[in-house]
Amino acid sequence: MQVEEMLPQFPIKEFHPFPRALMGPGAHELIGPEALKLGFKKTLVMTSGLRGSDIVHKIVESMKYHGLEVVVYDKVESNPKDYNVMDAVGLYQQNNCDSFVSIGGGSSHDACKGARVSVAHDGRNVNEFEGFNKSENPKNPPHIAVSTTAGTGSETSWAYVITDTTTDPDNPHKYVAFDDASVTTLAIDDPVLYYSCPVDYTAQCGFDVLAHASEPYVSRINFDPSLGNALHAIKLTARSLREAVWNPQSYAGREGMMNAQYIAAQAFNSGGLGIIHSISHAVSAFYDTHHGLNNAVALPRVWAFNMPVHYKRFADIASAMGVDTHGMTDVQAAEAALAASIRLLRDVGIPERFVDVKQDSYSKNRLGQGPTKFYENESIIKGDAADVDRITNHVLGDACTPGNPKECTFETVRPVVDHCMNGDLDDLLT
Repeated sequence: MQVEEMLPQFPIKEFHPFPRALMGPGAHELIGPEALKLGFKKTLVMTSGLRGSDIVHKIVESMKYHGLEVVVYDKVESNPKDYNVMDAVGLYQQNNCDSFVSIGGGSSHDACKGARVSVAHDGRNVNEFEGFNKSENPKNPPHIAVSTTAGTGSETSWAYVITDTTTDPDNPHKYVAFDDASVTTLAIDDPVLYYSCPVDYTAQCGFDVLAHASEPYVSRINFDPSLGNALHAIKLTARSLREAVWNPQSYAGREGMMNAQYIAAQAFNSGGLGIIHSISHAVSAFYDTHHGLNNAVALPRVWAFNMPVHYKRFADIASAMGVDTHGMTDVQAAEAALAASIRLLRDVGIPERFVDVKQDSYSKNRLGQGPTKFYENESIIKGDAADVDRITNHVLGDACTPGNPKECTFETVRPVVDHCMNGDLDDLLT
């Protein structure tokens, strides 16, 4: 037998760095002094606008108070699009900015990371950097990321996710770019900023955290330095999410989710992801639905799909979620973990199938709202055979799929996608 036949799929594992971070109540008030220390003079602020809150206004005014010039781009969309990134790049270049601040959740941070990479390459289209370390210039403009949600952990990871709407307008493609050059200069996580998050948005972001934590724990990469963070993030999420959702002013709930999302991102930063995220990216690409919602719908189905490969790891997950596994076999405990995930999903009020998601299903819904004719036409999630096929094919081409612990083919993944679209969660428990 040749040596290469004996090696695992990921024989060499890579640890990716984290940025410096300020975490805790009032941390966002330090952005002015921190920006000055980093040499900021004229800054492009990238955000969705966070309408309904005054967070952006307060941070911008604080920056101005400290003598910084500020230009604001507040049109970042959920599932940030390539044109969001390139519009921001144009604004940055026109105003001779020298730095970036992103305010919001993963969409704002991801769009900003993509814009930095583009700026560092003289405004080349962000879609050219899909994949792994495609940038050629490692020196990007400095970037402070201020998080207002407990979800993606983009402020501390080397990944950013963009939807390509221009290469093939009739088939949008949501991709992950992994690039060490995109890591932020400073992350600011302040749980006080989470208080204004809507209830349903908080719940969806929380399931993004659970996906970020559970996928590296069972990943094919099997990266030991990620496992402790992954398991602790699961524990924090199970302990804190219900409180954060239903008691939005609970500092304990918000702080717990802040820490959970931060260390979950550090877990997947080197430990990898799987097809929970691949399915989420595909559904976002075609329907512009919220990433956290997509992860929530996909998570129980993918756990059920992957459990036969890793019963022991899923038994650990059950314990982390508060299940008393004493006296259970690993198989029984793994099944209890699945039941606990479904209980959590139902407790925080998330739709259980993609076909149940309508235009009024949640507060941040963009289903059928544009911005292109493609998305205006995709106003109802069909879930028919053709829909399941196109989503499955997108999943198989996603950068997260190779890390999935169970081998993924069209034949094995299609039933999982179909169940996400149309299946009853109770079927997984029988």
